Amino acid sequence: MNGRLAGKVSIVTGAGTGIGEAITHKFAREGAKVLAVGLNGDPIDDVVNAVNAAGGDCQGFIGDVSEPELAQAAVKAGLQQYGRLDVLVNNAGVFLEVAECQDYSLEAFDTTLLSNTRAVFLMTKYALPHLQQSHGVVLATGSEAGAIGEPNNAPYGGTKGFVHAFIRGLAVEQGKYGVRANCVCPGPVDTAWTHTDTGPMDEQMEKMTVEATVLGRRGTPEEIANVYAFLASDEASNVTGALWFADGGTLVAKGPMGAMVPDELRRQPEPSLPLQHSHDGLGNKPTTNRLGTH
Repeated sequence: MNGRLAGKVSIVTGAGTGIGEAITHKFAREGAKVLAVGLNGDPIDDVVNAVNAAGGDCQGFIGDVSEPELAQAAVKAGLQQYGRLDVLVNNAGVFLEVAECQDYSLEAFDTTLLSNTRAVFLMTKYALPHLQQSHGVVLATGSEAGAIGEPNNAPYGGTKGFVHAFIRGLAVEQGKYGVRANCVCPGPVDTAWTHTDTGPMDEQMEKMTVEATVLGRRGTPEEIANVYAFLASDEASNVTGALWFADGGTLVAKGPMGAMVPDELRRQPEPSLPLQHSHDGLGNKPTTNRLGTH
């Protein structure tokens, strides 16, 4: 495939569902070779098969990259398959529990910390020597929650704040090697995390989250993947250390601005990527809503 990422090799974590599935499809459509990384139980095989059936070049890797040996193995697998590495996308992360801080479980906190921060550090650590050789790119999934916090899941917002600062620090220290680093910061996206029937949010939190956007709707995984494709490409050659808020205007909204948007403007754009698992990201992960326990 020819495109803005032609000839580039990328590793995408959290590639089986949601935003990660969309990034994998988008990168392949733009010409990148992709190693799609996911946990045991994630539909990685489905994504790999769909990408390859569409003419892309994708291989899968199963493993928890918050563990050092598996993060190293994932990078090694990409190098063995494709011979080089140009783009690392640290997309994997979890949103497991909705609760006020005094009720938030230690188990969910530890899992969130491992998935959302340690995995980002480890994958970056082991990928950097190869990205320095290719003058490559490190990308990560932040969140508007990393800038303004996430009530009823304060630890989640905290982990995304780490990702924001980590990527900015990385950009400064790695510039001398020709490595760029940027962070994409979504708001509510049409994935498992933001629906009451597939995630821990209750109806009130779901409604407040969507109406806190200026556009009055969730973004789509494909809309977020489009931002990643630009930042991974040579078109973004002068962009590093940036936080790209693809959040529907959540960061600048003052109150429930989405409630003012007419229905005809709330419609999502028609998809062009053949995504199958946008709402499956929490299917193999325990989630909890602890609100109202007092």
